[in-house]
Amino acid sequence: MWRPLLHLARRAPSAHSLNHYLVHTRLPRSSLALRRRVHSEPLAETSAWWGAPGTVYYDGASTHADSILTHEHGALDETRRALRDAVRRFAHDHVAPYAALIDASNRFPREQLWPRLGELGALGVTASPEHGGLGLGYTEHCLVMEELSRASASVGLSYGAHSNLCVQQIERHGTAEQKQAVLPRLCRGEWVGALAMSETGAGSDVLGSMRTVARRERVASATASAVSERWVLNGGKMWITNGPDADALVVYARTPELDMADKPAFTAFLVCPRALDGADAGRSGYRVAQKLHKLGMRGSNTCELLFEDVRLPASAVLGEPGRGAHVLMSGLDSERLVLSAGPLGIMQACLDVVLPYVAQRQQFGRPIGELPLMQAKLADMYATLSSSRAHTYTVALALDTAMRESGASGAARLRTYRRDCAAVILQNAERATQVALQAIQALGGNGYVDEYPAGRLLRDAKLYEIGAGTSEVRRILIGRELYETVRSS
Repeated sequence: MWRPLLHLARRAPSAHSLNHYLVHTRLPRSSLALRRRVHSEPLAETSAWWGAPGTVYYDGASTHADSILTHEHGALDETRRALRDAVRRFAHDHVAPYAALIDASNRFPREQLWPRLGELGALGVTASPEHGGLGLGYTEHCLVMEELSRASASVGLSYGAHSNLCVQQIERHGTAEQKQAVLPRLCRGEWVGALAMSETGAGSDVLGSMRTVARRERVASATASAVSERWVLNGGKMWITNGPDADALVVYARTPELDMADKPAFTAFLVCPRALDGADAGRSGYRVAQKLHKLGMRGSNTCELLFEDVRLPASAVLGEPGRGAHVLMSGLDSERLVLSAGPLGIMQACLDVVLPYVAQRQQFGRPIGELPLMQAKLADMYATLSSSRAHTYTVALALDTAMRESGASGAARLRTYRRDCAAVILQNAERATQVALQAIQALGGNGYVDEYPAGRLLRDAKLYEIGAGTSEVRRILIGRELYETVRSS
C-alpha cells in the first residue's frame, strides 16, 4: 500500500509533500469565532487573478460524522485515516481559503493547485504505483473526493473528472505504452485529464444519440511499401468538465464500419491534443469551441469540444476497436460512487458554516442555536450527512472487497453493484441540495448574500442532480435492476 510513504516521512520532506502533512503538520482546533481565517503561508501568486486567501469556516482538524466510520469494521483504518487527515489539512490550508475567489473569477486553479495535488499523491489514488499512483481503492478515492469538495466543490469536481473519469479509465483499459506515456504526467499534476462523452443532442441517451464518428483510414508510407492505419475523428462534445484545460482526454465515438447487424459500435480513444498531427501549426482539427458559464461549480471549467478531421494513430484506441461501449459502461458505476462523495463534502461544508454561526448569532437575548427549531434543523442536517456517509462508505468498502477477492476479473464484479452505486449518488445529490437550502435558512438574510458561502454551496450541490446521469435516469436504472432480479428468479 503506501506504507513506504510513511517510512519516507522520517526523512526531510518537501514543504508540501504527503509525508510532511502526515508527520509534521499539527493544526489547532478552531475557537467558536463566527468566521475565522486559518491557513499556512499563502500560495504564491502565479497569475494576476489569484489573490489573497479568504475566510475558512472549519478548523482542518476534524470531520463531521466520523464516528460511524471508525467502528471495528469501519472505513477508517489507520492507513485511510492518515490519508484522509493529510488531504483534509492540505485542502484546509491551500484550497478552502481560495474557494470564494475560484467561484467569483470562474477560473480553474491549475498552476496553483494541480502540481501540489500531484505531490500529495491525490491525483492517482487508484492508479498503480508503477505509473505514479498510490494503488489504493474506491474507499480512499471517496475520502479524498469528500475532503477536497468540502473545501471547494468545484475543485472537487475537477479532481473527480481527472482522477476517476480519465486516470482510472486509462489505468483499467490502456495499453502498457499508453499508461507509461500518460499516467505519470497525470498523476504528477503536469497534465489535466478529462472525459468527452456527452454531446449537444446526446445526454441521458448518450449511446443512442451519439453523432461523433471515427472512420478508419489506411495510409501508405511515403518511404516504404508498408500501409499503416489511423482514425479520423469528426463531431463535437458538450459539457466537458476540464475540457478547456485538458492535456489527455478519453473520447467516445461511433465507428460505423464495426457495427454488428443493427447494433451500433463505439470506440474509445485516448486523445492528447498537443501531440496531435498538425498541433504545432494549429491545424490538428481539435478545438475548444466555447467555455460554458454555469450556475454553479464555477472554476471547474466546462466547455464544448469540436473535432474536424482529427487524425489519430491506431495506437490511440483505448481498449479494442468497437468495444467502446464496454469501456464506457465499465466506468459508470465507479464514477457514480466516487462522485457521490462530492455531495458529502458539500454537506460537511454546510455544517462548517452553520454550527459556529448559530452559536454566535443572538436573537431574543440568546444564541439562536438554543432555539428548539434551530436545534431540530441542526439534527436533520447531521442525520442526513451521517446516514449518507454510512451508505457511501459501505458501498465503497464492498466494492474494494469484491475487486480484491476477484483479482483480474474484479472489473466484472462492479456490475453487481450497479444499483448501489446509482442509489448512493441519487441519495447524496438530492440530500446535499436540501442541506444547502437548510444552511441558507439557518443563516437567514446572511444566507442570501455572497459574503457567506451558503448560496455557493447550493449552486454547487445542484449539479450533482444533473451531471453523471440525472436523478431521473438513476431512478430508472435502480428500478430496472430491481425488477430484473424478480423477473429472473
